[in-house]
Amino acid sequence: MADRLALLGQEPDDIATFSALLQDATLRLADVGYDRKARRLALLINRYRREVAAPSRIRCAFRAEAVEAVQRAGWPADPEAVTVILSLALEGDWLVITCAAGIALRAKLEVIDLVLEDMGEAWATTRVPDHG
Repeated sequence: MADRLALLGQEPDDIATFSALLQDATLRLADVGYDRKARRLALLINRYRREVAAPSRIRCAFRAEAVEAVQRAGWPADPEAVTVILSLALEGDWLVITCAAGIALRAKLEVIDLVLEDMGEAWATTRVPDHG
C-alpha cells in the first residue's frame, strides 16, 4: 500500500522528523518492550497521520537499535495505561521520548539506528489533535 510509511533514521537531524511523525501517537504502556540481548527498544503505537488529507490513524512499529540501556520515568503501575507521545529528542547519547502525564522513556544509543514502519490499514478518526 502506497500510503504506509517506512523510514530509517541514522543521523541526529532525523530525530526531528521522527518526532513530528510520532507526535500525538497513542501508546499503551504494555506495548513497549526492551530486548536487552538484542539491544532493541520497540514500541507499537497508533500514529496520527498528518501526511494525508483525511484525519486517520495507523498501527505503527517504532524501533531503536543498538540500545545500551533504557530508563523510565513517571511510569504508572497499570500496564494497560495509555499515554500520548509528545516529542522525541536527542540529549547526548540518550533518545528521550516524552509523553503526556509526566511519562518519559530514555534509551541510551550506541549509534542512531531508528526504524518506523506503518502496519495494516489506516482507520478514520474524529479525534483530531489540537495544539491551539
